[in-house]
Amino acid sequence: MSDRDPQPVERQLPTEEARDLLSLVREIAQREIAPKAAEEEDAGRFPREVFTLLSESGLLGLPYDSGYGGGDQPYEVYLQVLEELATARLTVGLGVSVHTLACYALATYGTKQQQVEHLPAMLGGGLLGAYCLSEPSSGSDAASLRTKAVRDGDGWVLDGTKAWITHGGIADFYTVMARTGEDGPRGITAFLVPGDAPGLSGAVPEKKMGMKGSPTAQVHLDGVRVGDDRRLGEEGQGFFIALSALDSGRLGIAACAIGLAQAALDEAVGYATQRSQFGHPIADFQGLRFMIADMATQIEAGRALYLAAARLRDAGKPFAKQAAMAKLHCTDTAMKVTTDAVQILGGYGYTADFPAERYMREAKVLQIVEGTNQIQRMVIARHVAGPEGR
Repeated sequence: MSDRDPQPVERQLPTEEARDLLSLVREIAQREIAPKAAEEEDAGRFPREVFTLLSESGLLGLPYDSGYGGGDQPYEVYLQVLEELATARLTVGLGVSVHTLACYALATYGTKQQQVEHLPAMLGGGLLGAYCLSEPSSGSDAASLRTKAVRDGDGWVLDGTKAWITHGGIADFYTVMARTGEDGPRGITAFLVPGDAPGLSGAVPEKKMGMKGSPTAQVHLDGVRVGDDRRLGEEGQGFFIALSALDSGRLGIAACAIGLAQAALDEAVGYATQRSQFGHPIADFQGLRFMIADMATQIEAGRALYLAAARLRDAGKPFAKQAAMAKLHCTDTAMKVTTDAVQILGGYGYTADFPAERYMREAKVLQIVEGTNQIQRMVIARHVAGPEGR
């Protein structure tokens, strides 16, 4: 790893409070997260103590109501926090994004009583959440999910298997989409399921090419009973809630992707300014200078894109198209920038002695999660050209 200190990102923040918040996040990231990232990712260790610290620091509920333990921060600030965390370690940035996604259904569609009862612990009580939409046979076609919730007295019994669940098996609560009615999107309902509910279990985590410290696992629901007070929103509203959550969640993925790309750029610049060949730092050679310029430009463009979408969201305006664009551009940028970082480091970039190869392996999953980039293109095209088959 380069010993050159990277230049801090120049940020446009709306308040002095936001600037102080970003300074706190950078301090935590540099002191508690980055120094252990490579070793813990290699060992496949999830840093639960970091999430406890983030909760204690008020960083696990930033975009939510302070009356329930949130931070009352606009999305444009919250996303820049995610970016800083992901620059230090993607497992942490993505984990905070997923936790925020898992809180969304309750915070947005829960009743006042449900919010009073559950949100404080979820936002600031040290709990960790997971979001359960995908299944082994329904990924991009999420409306075809098969997990069922059947009424039983004054509650529900859930049966089925969820797949590709970040924090699967270790989460304290799960926001679960289950079928309560007809086939298709109108028959799906959202539930808040405790992590210790009898009948709920996590499978052995998937063996992945990257993000080994972030557990991704199937979650089995075998006769899991929850009261009707754990139903979020109306019956049949779950798919709408899920898609609404994903519009916001995709911005989280975009911010994490830019954070990862920034880490790769910092590493590449640090190496190129210190490595000499033919009597000059390799950063003096035009071929590499142009690569670095392109990397930096794409990162800045991605940052501007996700922040523009966030500001639309903060203003209460439609932002689904812009969220899809941000997710598409930022994650493609992360893949390109991390690959170029490996190239700039040459043979060293291909070794585990430097973090560039880890960044490249981690970037790939960002083009897949929370809607593949092919799905993002479909979403964007519908907004621009109208629905298919008109």
